[in-house]
Amino acid sequence: MATEKNDTAEAVDTLEDAPRTFGTLDKTFDLAKHANNEEHNLTLREALRQYPRAVMWSILLSTSIIMEGYDIVLMSSFFAQPAFSEHFGTYDPGTGKYQITASWQNGLSNAVSVGTMVGAFANGYFTHKFGYRKVLLASLCLITVFIFIPFFAVNLPMLLVGEFLCGIPWGFFATMAPAYASEICPMALRGHLTVYVNLCWAFGQLISAGVQAGFSENPTQWAYRIPFAIQWAWPIPLFAVLWFAPESPWYYVRINRPDLAEKSLARLGSAGPSGRMKTSAREAVAMMIHTNELEKRVDEGTSYLDCFRGVELRRTEIVCMAFAAQPFCGSSMGGTPTYFFVQAGLPNTISFQMSCGGLGLAALGTIIAWWLMQHLGRRTLYLWGLGLLTAILLTVGFISVGTSSASVAGNYAQATMMLLWLFVYYLTVGPICYAIIGETSSTRLRTKSVCLSRIVYYAAQIVCNVVNPYMLNPTAGDWKGKTGFFWGGMAFLFFVWTWFRLPEMRGKTFEELDILFARGVGTREFGGYRVDAYAEGDAALRKVE
Repeated sequence: MATEKNDTAEAVDTLEDAPRTFGTLDKTFDLAKHANNEEHNLTLREALRQYPRAVMWSILLSTSIIMEGYDIVLMSSFFAQPAFSEHFGTYDPGTGKYQITASWQNGLSNAVSVGTMVGAFANGYFTHKFGYRKVLLASLCLITVFIFIPFFAVNLPMLLVGEFLCGIPWGFFATMAPAYASEICPMALRGHLTVYVNLCWAFGQLISAGVQAGFSENPTQWAYRIPFAIQWAWPIPLFAVLWFAPESPWYYVRINRPDLAEKSLARLGSAGPSGRMKTSAREAVAMMIHTNELEKRVDEGTSYLDCFRGVELRRTEIVCMAFAAQPFCGSSMGGTPTYFFVQAGLPNTISFQMSCGGLGLAALGTIIAWWLMQHLGRRTLYLWGLGLLTAILLTVGFISVGTSSASVAGNYAQATMMLLWLFVYYLTVGPICYAIIGETSSTRLRTKSVCLSRIVYYAAQIVCNVVNPYMLNPTAGDWKGKTGFFWGGMAFLFFVWTWFRLPEMRGKTFEELDILFARGVGTREFGGYRVDAYAEGDAALRKVE
C-alpha cells in the first residue's frame, strides 16, 4: 500500500493546484479509494437521484445523433421514392420506372460515410485539445450551413458534395456522444447512457421513415426538399441549450486542472447539500487522477499511434471489431428497410409504412436492452444477438429461394423477417456496441479510440454500401431476398470473433478495466475476477469461485 501511495502521490504532486484542491497527498489516495467503493455500491436508482443533471446533459448531447440517424435512412429511402428518382434518376426500360443507378447509390451513400470518417478522425484531435463543449458547438454551426447544399441541390454531383460536407459534423457527433456519456456519469449509469446513443439513432431513423411515409406519394420536388429542410429543426435549438453544458471532468484531469474537474462534477450532481456534493466531487476527481496516473504508468502516449501499442492494441481491436460488426451483420439490408421492401415486391406505400413500424420496434428494442444489459451483461447480449441475426438473414434467403418474386405471401414473409431483424438488432448488437466502446478504451485514449472505432465502422459501411446495391438493385444483381445468404454468412463470422475475443466488462470501473487488460486476463475470464485497484501486486486480482 505504501508503494502505491508513493507512486500516486508523486504523480499528483506534478498536477497544477492539486495540493490546494485535495489537501495532503496521502489523503488523495484515500479519497480515490473511497470513491471507488462508493461507485460499486451505487445502485441505478441512487445514481439517478444523485446525478440527474449528468443524465440530462448526456441525453441532450446525444440528441445530436438523431440528425445522423435521420439522414442515413433519408437518403436510402429516397432511392425508393418516385419523385426523387424521376428528378435525379434515369429511365429503366426493364422495370418501366426511373431508377438511381447502383453506382450513384454507392456514391451518395458513401459520400456521407467518407465525410463522417473525416469528421471522426478530426474529432480525435480537436476534442483532445479543446474539449467536448467547444467542438460540439462548432459542429452545430457547420451542419446548419452545410444543410443548404442538399436542400438546393439540382443534380446528383451537387447532392453528393452536400452529403459529404454534412457527414463531417455528423462524424463529430457520432464519436463525441458515447465518449461524453461514459465520462460524465458513474458506473451505474454508464451503460444506460451510452446505449441511449443508439436509441437516438433509432429515433432519427423513425422520424425519417415517418416523414418519408408522409411524402411517399407526393409527385413534386417538395417530396424530398422538405425532408432535407426538417434537418434544420435540430442544430439551432441544440446550440442554444448546449451552450450551457458542462465540460467533461475527465478532460480537465487530462489537462492537469483538477480544480475545474471538481467544479464540473459539482454541476453534474444533484442540487443537494453543498458540503456533501463538494466532498463527493473531490473523491471522484481523486479517483480520476488515480486512474489517469495508472494509465500513464502503462503508456504515456495519447496519439493515434498509441492506440496500436502494447496493451492498447487489444482494446483497439475490440472497439473496432465491435463497431465493424454493425454494418456487416446485415444493417445495409435491414437497417434501412424501405428500399429492400420495394425490391422484394411490396407496394411503395406499404413499404414506407412497414419501415415506420419496423423502426418503432427498433426504438422499443433499445429500451428493453437497458433492462437486459443490466441482467445479462454486454458479451452475452452481443454474442447471441449476432447468432439470432445470422438465423434471421439465412431464413430470408431460404424464403426467397422457395418462393417466386410474384408471390405476395413470400414477399410479406421476407418483409416480416426483416422487421424481426430490426427488433433483434436494436435489442442486442445495435445498442450494446455503444456500451462496449465506451467502456473498453482507456480514459487517456478514449476520444481517439472511439474515433478509430467509428472510422472502422464507416469504412465497413462503405464496403457494405458498395456491395449491397449491386446485389439488390434490379439493374444489377437483382438478388432480392437471397441477399440474406451473404449477410447471414458475414454475421456468423463476427459471431465467431465475439466468442473468442469480446470480454465481459459489466460492473467494472475504468481503473479496474485498466488492470484487467494490463495483466492480460483471458477473454472469457474477465467477468470471473474481482479487482482491487488499490491493492499491491497479485492482491489486486482475485478469482471469484
